[in-house]
Amino acid sequence: MIVVNADSVKADDRPDVLIKTLFSETHIEGGRATFGVVTIPPQARIPLHGTGSHEEDEYSLVVKGSIITGVGGKEYRLSAGDAALIPAGEAHWAYNDGDEACEIVWVLVKR
Repeated sequence: MIVVNADSVKADDRPDVLIKTLFSETHIEGGRATFGVVTIPPQARIPLHGTGSHEEDEYSLVVKGSIITGVGGKEYRLSAGDAALIPAGEAHWAYNDGDEACEIVWVLVKR
């Protein structure tokens, strides 16, 4: 077993949003899983402009707060306890319109 404390992991270089990759593993069959956490403060957006996408399926669980997210041309409200799947290649964004930080656990999975 490998144990990592999220507080000890350096965040990506972005001043307002804390994105931390905790594990990234490639499997023999060519698949890959990347696991991390993100904290989106009030009034912050990911990406800062436009949309983002991944070559992996993105699974996420909101553990605190809420966000508005746009996926496939539709907007959704996700709150603590909600889980979501964004299919590989699907353009998306997230915006915290609330007054508390939104914390999300995410996993990117490439088959």
